[in-house]
Amino acid sequence: MILVESTLGNLRDAIWQERARSAAVDLLVLEQWEAPKSRLRKTTGSGVEIAISLPRSEHLHDGDILHYDAEAKLIVAARIALKDVLVIELEGLEKLSPGEILRTCFELGHGLGNQHWPAVVKDSTVYVPLSVDQKVMASVMRTHAFDHVKTYFAPGEEIAAKLDAREVRLLFAGADATPHHHHDVSPDTQPHRHSHGHSHNDGHHHGHDHSHTPVT
Repeated sequence: MILVESTLGNLRDAIWQERARSAAVDLLVLEQWEAPKSRLRKTTGSGVEIAISLPRSEHLHDGDILHYDAEAKLIVAARIALKDVLVIELEGLEKLSPGEILRTCFELGHGLGNQHWPAVVKDSTVYVPLSVDQKVMASVMRTHAFDHVKTYFAPGEEIAAKLDAREVRLLFAGADATPHHHHDVSPDTQPHRHSHGHSHNDGHHHGHDHSHTPVT
């Protein structure tokens, strides 16, 4: 078993691209709900057991180097495929009247909560991970017709780079859940949810084009 307490770099770095040309790259494939975890144990594609034990302030990114054996010419790297994220821009909302701000925020919260979608708010932006088909999420947003709100889809890796480790855990740890599937989620990775008079315990691949898809 290989214990990983820090990463060595990333496959995108020039030095690791050069080393990868003459070394075998063994991938540790992580699902979206596993990627934000700072501690986990899993086996690579070739059967090597990896124990991840990173500081709580860190999280893995796609291509991170977990282990390098120069003599054996072996690189162990993380392969993470985060799904797209629905981005809801609220910038400019403060220019509205207090009543309009309250109504817009309430309706937006009610709309997202009614779908049991996890969400993270950072500054004037709300991030919602893709937990159902993108067309379904776009349809829900169109149905509510939120005024003064701009929405679009962006690659998960792009959004994860803007967030700290805690926010990444909140956003992605429970994103693979469907509304009526129950999963156990630890308290520090439980996404923000809304209550509607009934309790739920919803805890719930490589390569992005990095293009934003408007919600139309």
